[in-house]
Amino acid sequence: MNWLTNFRTPGLKTFLSSKKDTPDNLWVKCPKSGELVYRSDLEESWYVTPAGAHLRISPRRRFRLFFDNERWEPVQLPPVPQDPLKFRDDKPYPSRLKAAKSKLAAREKEESPDASPPISQEDCMAAAFGRIKGKPAVVLVQDFAFMGGSLGMAAGEAFIAAAQLAVARKAAFIVCTASGGARMQEGTLSLMQMPRTTLAIDEVREAGLPYIVVLTDPTSGGVSASYAMLGDVHIAEPGAMIAFSGPRVIEQTIREKLPDGFQRSEFLRQKGQVDIVSDRRELKATVGRLLAHLMPKRATDETPIGPLKAPLADVPAPDSKDKSKGKKA
Repeated sequence: MNWLTNFRTPGLKTFLSSKKDTPDNLWVKCPKSGELVYRSDLEESWYVTPAGAHLRISPRRRFRLFFDNERWEPVQLPPVPQDPLKFRDDKPYPSRLKAAKSKLAAREKEESPDASPPISQEDCMAAAFGRIKGKPAVVLVQDFAFMGGSLGMAAGEAFIAAAQLAVARKAAFIVCTASGGARMQEGTLSLMQMPRTTLAIDEVREAGLPYIVVLTDPTSGGVSASYAMLGDVHIAEPGAMIAFSGPRVIEQTIREKLPDGFQRSEFLRQKGQVDIVSDRRELKATVGRLLAHLMPKRATDETPIGPLKAPLADVPAPDSKDKSKGKKA
């Protein structure tokens, strides 16, 4: 009890006890400066804070950022066994997957207006086909919000399916990486995705198509040891942590203090491991210029984006021809 409970002027009790109808996520704290930023301002700046921190964004926002007129064609990714090793730690693996999918569903409901194009995401990967500055492209986005973007069978199959679609559509293949590494719940099956994705990249290169990697925070472990570092061009967002092992593990191993900014995108740019460090707001223009150089003979396709007319497996390869045409009866 305090003096306010014993003595209140008329109307004061209602004023003090009323709750403000304010959303919990109205403000976001900048990890770089510590200041609070209004969420609507962040949405307008593609979640780049005034201090320059690049916050993590969802696959839907990546697609909106990249594709012309914010229109794309979602790619249905192949299903995989949910728990092949019957892995169990403090919680069953299927329970972890279910919880991660519930978070995705809640985020998708919040982010997608009724008129926006859909996306297809059952695990940490989402892919879509569209045009970037008029050039056809398949964009594959790795979602750190789904179990840390860990590389498992679903991610490997999604990568291969997206690469095959890029070859079938004669489109550039662009991958946005964000991962803590391999998914331990799938053991060796997870590690097998590293050589499988490498072979898929070879198919893209054999077709004469560009493979561009956009490194976002963080990219590490088995992902950085495979497809994240095999691009024709490597673009990194400012301040992104790009590594195999984290700096704390390295310091404990070599027992030395690491340089400032070690394993960050700007440091790797100086060492030649990253080609371009690009602000997210300039990323579409940067990729568009690269595609104009790497795909100069590809005419701009003005055909409206629509759903795939055939399943991915039935899309013909670019070199396949109907040999029956041109034959005389």
